[in-house]
Amino acid sequence: MASEVGSEVRLAAGSPEETQAVGRILGEHAEPGDVFLLMGELGAGKTCLTQGILWGLGGEEYARSPTFVLICEYAARLTLYHMDLYRLDSIDEVVDLGIDDYFLGDGVCVVEWADKGVDAFDGECLTVRIEDLGGDRRALTFRADAARYSALMDALNERRVVGNGGGDSDNGDSSGGDNDNDNGVSGGGDSDNGDSSSGGDNGDNGGGNDSGDTGGGNNNGDNPGNDGESGEVR
Repeated sequence: MASEVGSEVRLAAGSPEETQAVGRILGEHAEPGDVFLLMGELGAGKTCLTQGILWGLGGEEYARSPTFVLICEYAARLTLYHMDLYRLDSIDEVVDLGIDDYFLGDGVCVVEWADKGVDAFDGECLTVRIEDLGGDRRALTFRADAARYSALMDALNERRVVGNGGGDSDNGDSSGGDNDNDNGVSGGGDSDNGDSSSGGDNGDNGGGNDSGDTGGGNNNGDNPGNDGESGEVR
Protein backbone atom coordinates (compact mmCIF):
# COMPACT_ATOMS: atom_id res chain seq x y z
CA MET A 1 0.00 0.00 0.00
CA ALA A 2 1.44 3.36 -1.05
CA SER A 3 2.21 5.87 1.67
CA GLU A 4 -0.16 8.83 1.80
CA VAL A 5 1.10 12.35 1.22
CA GLY A 6 1.74 13.99 4.59
CA SER A 7 2.18 10.72 6.45
CA GLU A 8 5.15 10.07 8.71
CA VAL A 9 7.49 7.14 9.25
CA ARG A 10 9.49 6.83 12.46
CA LEU A 11 12.56 4.61 12.70
CA ALA A 12 14.98 3.88 15.49
CA ALA A 13 18.73 3.43 15.11
CA GLY A 14 20.89 2.00 17.88
CA SER A 15 24.29 2.79 16.40
CA PRO A 16 25.99 4.98 13.76
CA GLU A 17 25.97 1.99 11.40
CA GLU A 18 22.20 1.70 11.71
CA THR A 19 21.81 5.42 11.03
CA GLN A 20 23.91 4.95 7.90
CA ALA A 21 21.80 1.93 6.94
CA VAL A 22 18.70 4.14 7.02
CA GLY A 23 20.56 6.65 4.86
CA ARG A 24 21.35 3.91 2.35
CA ILE A 25 17.61 3.36 1.89
CA LEU A 26 17.22 7.01 0.96
CA GLY A 27 20.12 6.86 -1.47
CA GLU A 28 19.00 3.64 -3.11
CA HIS A 29 15.51 5.01 -3.77
CA ALA A 30 16.49 8.60 -4.56
CA GLU A 31 15.41 10.12 -7.86
CA PRO A 32 16.69 13.18 -9.75
CA GLY A 33 15.56 16.36 -8.05
CA ASP A 34 14.95 14.84 -4.62
CA VAL A 35 15.56 17.17 -1.67
CA PHE A 36 16.16 15.83 1.84
CA LEU A 37 15.91 18.39 4.64
CA LEU A 38 17.76 17.21 7.77
CA MET A 39 16.94 18.69 11.17
CA GLY A 40 18.39 17.90 14.58
CA GLU A 41 20.68 19.20 17.29
CA LEU A 42 24.45 19.32 16.99
CA GLY A 43 25.78 15.77 17.00
CA ALA A 44 22.38 14.20 16.31
CA GLY A 45 23.67 12.32 13.28
CA LYS A 46 22.88 14.44 10.22
CA THR A 47 26.26 13.90 8.57
CA CYS A 48 26.19 10.23 9.54
CA LEU A 49 22.84 9.87 7.76
CA THR A 50 24.23 11.77 4.75
CA GLN A 51 27.11 9.31 4.59
CA GLY A 52 24.60 6.49 4.22
CA ILE A 53 22.72 8.40 1.53
CA LEU A 54 25.94 8.84 -0.44
CA TRP A 55 26.77 5.14 -0.18
CA GLY A 56 23.21 4.24 -1.14
CA LEU A 57 23.68 6.34 -4.27
CA GLY A 58 26.77 4.31 -5.10
CA GLY A 59 29.32 6.92 -4.04
CA GLU A 60 32.56 5.76 -2.45
CA GLU A 61 33.73 8.93 -0.71
CA TYR A 62 33.27 9.99 2.89
CA ALA A 63 30.74 12.77 3.35
CA ARG A 64 32.31 15.61 5.31
CA SER A 65 30.24 18.22 7.08
CA PRO A 66 30.42 21.21 4.68
CA THR A 67 30.20 23.78 7.48
CA PHE A 68 32.94 26.02 6.14
CA VAL A 69 32.30 25.64 2.40
CA LEU A 70 28.48 25.45 2.73
CA ILE A 71 28.07 23.08 -0.24
CA CYS A 72 30.00 19.91 -1.12
CA GLU A 73 29.47 17.90 -4.30
CA TYR A 74 29.93 14.13 -4.60
CA ALA A 75 29.88 11.97 -7.71
CA ALA A 76 27.55 8.97 -7.58
CA ARG A 77 24.63 7.44 -9.52
CA LEU A 78 23.08 10.87 -9.05
CA THR A 79 25.26 13.81 -8.04
CA LEU A 80 24.87 14.50 -4.32
CA TYR A 81 24.85 18.14 -3.22
CA HIS A 82 25.52 18.26 0.51
CA MET A 83 24.62 21.61 2.08
CA ASP A 84 25.05 22.94 5.60
CA LEU A 85 23.22 26.03 6.87
CA TYR A 86 24.71 25.95 10.37
CA ARG A 87 26.67 29.18 10.02
CA LEU A 88 23.91 31.16 8.32
CA ASP A 89 22.02 33.56 10.55
CA SER A 90 19.04 34.68 8.47
CA ILE A 91 16.64 33.53 5.79
CA ASP A 92 18.15 36.15 3.48
CA GLU A 93 21.53 34.45 3.72
CA VAL A 94 19.92 31.15 2.81
CA VAL A 95 18.26 32.69 -0.23
CA ASP A 96 21.51 34.41 -1.27
CA LEU A 97 23.23 31.04 -1.24
CA GLY A 98 21.34 30.23 -4.44
CA ILE A 99 20.37 26.71 -3.43
CA ASP A 100 17.24 26.88 -5.61
CA ASP A 101 19.49 26.28 -8.60
CA TYR A 102 20.55 22.97 -7.06
CA PHE A 103 17.01 22.02 -6.10
CA LEU A 104 15.90 22.40 -9.71
CA GLY A 105 18.76 20.27 -11.03
CA ASP A 106 19.06 16.55 -11.73
CA GLY A 107 21.01 15.66 -8.60
CA VAL A 108 20.01 14.91 -5.02
CA CYS A 109 20.20 17.67 -2.40
CA VAL A 110 20.79 16.99 1.29
CA VAL A 111 20.48 20.04 3.53
CA GLU A 112 21.76 19.95 7.11
CA TRP A 113 20.30 22.43 9.63
CA ALA A 114 17.43 22.90 7.22
CA ASP A 115 15.27 24.33 10.02
CA LYS A 116 17.32 27.53 9.68
CA GLY A 117 15.90 28.15 6.22
CA VAL A 118 12.68 26.18 6.12
CA ASP A 119 10.75 29.18 4.73
CA ALA A 120 13.06 29.19 1.72
CA PHE A 121 12.14 25.65 0.70
CA ASP A 122 8.90 25.85 -1.22
CA GLY A 123 9.46 22.84 -3.45
CA GLU A 124 8.77 19.15 -2.90
CA CYS A 125 10.95 18.01 -0.02
CA LEU A 126 11.36 15.08 2.36
CA THR A 127 11.89 16.26 5.93
CA VAL A 128 13.99 14.15 8.31
CA ARG A 129 14.09 15.02 12.00
CA ILE A 130 16.74 13.22 14.07
CA GLU A 131 16.44 13.01 17.85
CA ASP A 132 19.21 11.98 20.23
CA LEU A 133 17.82 9.35 22.61
CA GLY A 134 21.07 9.02 24.55
CA GLY A 135 24.24 7.13 23.76
CA ASP A 136 24.25 6.10 20.11
CA ARG A 137 20.47 5.77 19.93
CA ARG A 138 18.59 7.95 17.50
CA ALA A 139 14.96 8.36 16.47
CA LEU A 140 14.43 9.43 12.87
CA THR A 141 11.08 10.83 11.74
CA PHE A 142 10.41 11.18 8.01
CA ARG A 143 7.66 13.31 6.54
CA ALA A 144 6.94 13.72 2.82
CA ASP A 145 4.50 16.33 1.56
CA ALA A 146 4.73 15.22 -2.07
CA ALA A 147 3.66 12.05 -3.88
CA ARG A 148 7.08 11.73 -5.52
CA TYR A 149 8.44 10.25 -2.28
CA SER A 150 5.79 7.53 -1.94
CA ALA A 151 8.05 4.66 -3.00
CA LEU A 152 10.82 5.88 -0.69
CA MET A 153 8.42 6.19 2.23
CA ASP A 154 7.13 2.68 1.53
CA ALA A 155 10.71 1.37 1.67
CA LEU A 156 11.24 3.12 5.01
CA ASN A 157 7.89 1.89 6.28
CA GLU A 158 9.01 -1.71 5.81
CA ARG A 159 11.48 -1.11 8.63
CA ARG A 160 9.11 0.83 10.80
CA VAL A 161 9.57 0.49 14.56
CA VAL A 162 6.76 0.86 17.07
CA GLY A 163 7.66 2.45 20.41
CA ASN A 164 11.24 1.19 20.53
CA GLY A 165 14.21 3.52 20.69
CA GLY A 166 17.08 1.23 19.82
CA GLY A 167 16.35 -2.31 20.81
CA ASP A 168 17.87 -3.61 24.01
CA SER A 169 17.67 -7.36 24.30
CA ASP A 170 17.08 -8.85 27.74
CA ASN A 171 17.74 -12.37 26.58
CA GLY A 172 20.45 -14.00 28.62
CA ASP A 173 21.92 -15.86 25.67
CA SER A 174 21.48 -14.00 22.40
CA SER A 175 23.29 -14.64 19.17
CA GLY A 176 22.20 -11.56 17.31
CA GLY A 177 21.02 -8.64 19.48
CA ASP A 178 17.85 -6.54 19.25
CA ASN A 179 15.49 -9.42 19.93
CA ASP A 180 12.76 -7.04 21.13
CA ASN A 181 13.19 -4.53 18.30
CA ASP A 182 10.74 -4.55 15.40
CA ASN A 183 13.03 -2.35 13.33
CA GLY A 184 14.42 -4.17 10.29
CA VAL A 185 17.30 -1.72 10.00
CA SER A 186 19.12 -3.17 12.96
CA GLY A 187 21.87 -5.57 12.09
CA GLY A 188 23.16 -6.52 15.51
CA GLY A 189 22.31 -3.78 17.93
CA ASP A 190 22.72 -3.14 21.60
CA SER A 191 22.43 -6.21 23.79
CA ASP A 192 22.68 -6.12 27.57
CA ASN A 193 23.54 -9.78 27.92
CA GLY A 194 26.84 -11.13 29.01
CA ASP A 195 27.14 -13.77 26.32
CA SER A 196 26.49 -12.40 22.89
CA SER A 197 28.21 -13.14 19.63
CA SER A 198 27.34 -9.84 17.98
CA GLY A 199 26.80 -6.23 18.91
CA GLY A 200 26.95 -6.40 22.72
CA ASP A 201 28.04 -3.90 25.28
CA ASN A 202 30.84 -6.18 26.47
CA GLY A 203 34.16 -4.54 27.03
CA ASP A 204 35.90 -6.81 24.52
CA ASN A 205 33.85 -7.00 21.40
CA GLY A 206 34.86 -6.40 17.82
CA GLY A 207 31.63 -5.46 16.10
CA GLY A 208 29.05 -2.68 16.39
CA ASN A 209 29.43 -2.23 20.15
CA ASP A 210 29.28 0.59 22.63
CA SER A 211 32.75 -0.14 24.01
CA GLY A 212 34.82 2.87 24.98
CA ASP A 213 37.57 1.75 22.62
CA THR A 214 35.55 1.48 19.44
CA GLY A 215 32.79 3.50 17.82
CA GLY A 216 31.49 0.87 15.45
CA GLY A 217 32.66 1.40 11.90
CA ASN A 218 34.78 4.50 12.43
CA ASN A 219 38.43 5.22 12.10
CA ASN A 220 38.55 7.69 14.97
CA GLY A 221 38.88 6.29 18.45
CA ASP A 222 37.70 9.51 20.04
CA ASN A 223 34.49 10.13 18.09
CA PRO A 224 32.17 7.10 17.91
CA GLY A 225 30.28 6.90 14.67
CA ASN A 226 32.34 9.62 13.02
CA ASP A 227 33.84 7.33 10.35
CA GLY A 228 37.12 9.15 10.72
CA GLU A 229 36.33 11.63 7.98
CA SER A 230 33.08 13.38 8.83
CA GLY A 231 33.31 16.85 10.30
CA GLU A 232 30.27 16.38 12.56
CA VAL A 233 30.36 13.72 15.22
CA ARG A 234 27.28 11.59 14.56
